[in-house]
Amino acid sequence: MNHNIKNVIEQIQPLRDKLKNHELYESLKSIDDIKVFMESHVYAVWDFMSLLKALQNLLTCTKIPWTPNLDSKSTRLINQIIVDEESDLNYNGEPKSHFEMYLEAMDEIQANTLPINNFITRIKEVDTTVDFINNYNIDPSVQSFLNFSFHTIEGGKSHEIAAAFTFGREEIIPDMFIEIIEQTEKSKKVSLDKINYYLQRHIDLDGDEHGPLAHEMIIGLCGENSLKWKEVTKVSIKALEERIRLWDYINASIESKYHSENKIKNSIFANA
Repeated sequence: MNHNIKNVIEQIQPLRDKLKNHELYESLKSIDDIKVFMESHVYAVWDFMSLLKALQNLLTCTKIPWTPNLDSKSTRLINQIIVDEESDLNYNGEPKSHFEMYLEAMDEIQANTLPINNFITRIKEVDTTVDFINNYNIDPSVQSFLNFSFHTIEGGKSHEIAAAFTFGREEIIPDMFIEIIEQTEKSKKVSLDKINYYLQRHIDLDGDEHGPLAHEMIIGLCGENSLKWKEVTKVSIKALEERIRLWDYINASIESKYHSENKIKNSIFANA
């Protein structure tokens, strides 16, 4: 492994461990919990696509007339990732972005997609993304997560955007998540094919293909520039802190749901 990448990973490892062992995963006990999770996490899936497109704008030629890019290796790496993330084949063999596949999985388990669909419809019409996010009716933790990404994008430094893209996301889908899907299929006698397919694509691509490609991209963008590597580490730390804050919010939402349900049950029994 490249020594600079290894150094970044060593410095962010405590936060990666905290994310991997977050109590949120212990709170995921039912399909209803996964609904709560997906209804907030979907904003991070969309956000990921925005980071990806920012890198494409910086590392490839998206203007007419076309001119060669000085860094052809980075161009190839980002284009390889773009093909899968923006136009992968969904469960039915249709070209779809991973964001759209995530929405299909949400629909399959009857999670509420209306808020994110409204968000996407309205954000197309705004001039300033950050102002829109700050004035939109979403939790401050989600706002903070998105704001960090878009401030990073607006900074225009490809190595920093690549750092947020590469190290600021969850790398491991917890076994508990997959087990709940399997248990629901058995107990409810339903087939949750779309969410299973999405999870498997996420595991296959991120672990075996996109992770190593993203590392190569950062290595090429930073070279041996010590300042750039320090900025990569700083952005990666902040990105993980924002992810943990989002996880804290989702976990609190699930716990609040159970508290409300128990309160209703106790009230029913008290009045029986």
